[in-house]
Amino acid sequence: MRFVWAVVAFLIAAVMIGAGIAQRTVFEGPSTETQTIQTDGSAAYTLIDGAVLTRLPGAQTVTAEGDGAIFAAYGRTADLRAWLADTTFTEVTVDGEGAVSNATSTPTPTPSPSASASAAAGEVATGGESTGDDAAAPVVRNPAGSDLWLEEFQGDGSLTMPLQLPDTMSVLLASDGTEPAPSTIELSWPVPVTTPWAGPLIVGGSIVLLVGIFLYVLAIRHSRRSRGPRRKGLPMPVTEPIDLAIEGSDKGVITSGAPASRRSVSSRRRAFLVVPAVAATSLLFAGCSADAWPDLASSATPTPTETVIVPEGQQAPAVTENQAERIVSEVAATVASADAANDAGLAATRLGGAALAERQTNYTLRAAIPEHPAMPAIPASPVEIVLPQAFDGWPRSVLTVVENDADTTVAPTIMLLTQEDPWSDYKAMYVASLEASTELPDVAASYVGAYQVPPDSGFLSLAPDDLAAAYADVINNGENSEYWSKFDTQGDLLLAGIQANKDQRTADLAQTGTNTAEIAFESVAGSQEPFALATLEGGAIVAVNVNDNDTVKPTNTDAVIKLLDNPAVKTLTGVEESSTGFFTTYSDQLFFYVPAQGSSEQIRLLGYRSSILEAKVIP
Repeated sequence: MRFVWAVVAFLIAAVMIGAGIAQRTVFEGPSTETQTIQTDGSAAYTLIDGAVLTRLPGAQTVTAEGDGAIFAAYGRTADLRAWLADTTFTEVTVDGEGAVSNATSTPTPTPSPSASASAAAGEVATGGESTGDDAAAPVVRNPAGSDLWLEEFQGDGSLTMPLQLPDTMSVLLASDGTEPAPSTIELSWPVPVTTPWAGPLIVGGSIVLLVGIFLYVLAIRHSRRSRGPRRKGLPMPVTEPIDLAIEGSDKGVITSGAPASRRSVSSRRRAFLVVPAVAATSLLFAGCSADAWPDLASSATPTPTETVIVPEGQQAPAVTENQAERIVSEVAATVASADAANDAGLAATRLGGAALAERQTNYTLRAAIPEHPAMPAIPASPVEIVLPQAFDGWPRSVLTVVENDADTTVAPTIMLLTQEDPWSDYKAMYVASLEASTELPDVAASYVGAYQVPPDSGFLSLAPDDLAAAYADVINNGENSEYWSKFDTQGDLLLAGIQANKDQRTADLAQTGTNTAEIAFESVAGSQEPFALATLEGGAIVAVNVNDNDTVKPTNTDAVIKLLDNPAVKTLTGVEESSTGFFTTYSDQLFFYVPAQGSSEQIRLLGYRSSILEAKVIP
């Protein structure tokens, strides 16, 4: 009967182990689900909508195949659609029934961006201003290097991108903007495959196998004992007495058989060694992954975390932190190249407004005066603060504070970068150095952003539109200014420096041109528009432009003004003396913290940069 139970145990073990292994092999489902998309390959761009990427949960893998170069990038869906607004593209979407489809989308007949903006975006072919009449020939651009992309990829013939994007982001595929986009696209998602009973079946089968082997060993042992010798001895003669003198060695002793040989003992040992080897192999196969076992762990208890409160109705931040770091790095590299070559055209691709104007003047002076100092370099990293404007449209801006990792003694640089339209690069419109003792106000996280404070806002202690003129009045009139009490002048190094320069130049003129010349100073609001981003306390960081003008002219008709020790003005005017005098303008790029209306705080200067802008002969 023991043999019967052993055989039954072997059969049960074989079924259980076989079923467990089958779950992990032949019965295991695919680990990925794949969707192949074939387009007609007529358009230069293909947009894969976020709804397609998130059709199934988990990470996405996008593979594109085509002839030649392949470009891919991902970003916010709204940004990608804005970039494609004036051109034809293939759009891959999910229809109402959940099926993936693709169709060609044509641009709406609206004016295209100007030639200058298009050129800044790396345009391959442009037609300048266009209307509905020439909308049939949409603008074609090379998408590589656009500031809109969160990340971009490039390949040749085939390109595979592992992604994990939300439904608010999409993928753009192209070649170089002129050739058709890749026509074969494959999307794949990982499919969670679990076999929770494979482990228990294999382990349970291994246990039953051991039980069967144990029963089999018992059965063999019992069988061998029950088959012992039962040989019957010869009958003794009745009349013959037993001779007790017979030696024990002559007695007939019946044994159970010959002694076991070494080979038979060794075979039995090897048989017993095979059993744990088989069991161990099964256990290892069952325990190779956690998904082969039922999940008996208790559900994790959620832990409350800090909630980020975004103001109701606030739009998405213009850039991400990584995006801002990449933009700052590219701005720094481009401006460094422009500075080295005195190339104002190159600088104009990454600078604008007051920041570009000061460098254009500096390049002119350095070309004529080799010893004239260059403008301070724009550092590339580390970017310590990123405060993007929360805005979905254009123009959009971002405020950054960048330290100089190459020279820690240099003051951090504060910049305001602006993107005019979806096709333009971000340009630094304001660039200044933070004051040594500057304490920046608390600002929102980079993934939240800040809204732009309207120029005429009444919620600040001073509207951004009035800030430049008010500070200019403080420079002109000092403590007699009506705005003096609104500004924190104790730590204002610029104000003190301007006043010291005025005093020095007035004293110098008094020595060289006594009763023959006069000098006048006047500060006015500059031409650059102010820009303000809200802070957490209800105030704002405001960037403004102030121009400091000085006029030197003779006081009698016989006198002339000579430029003896002023090579900069001499270079900009092209003359060495004038009987009418000279008018010189210095440009100040200023960043202020303006508190909320009703606050007891004063307006603080955060950073500034001042440089000569222009000089001309008074007519």
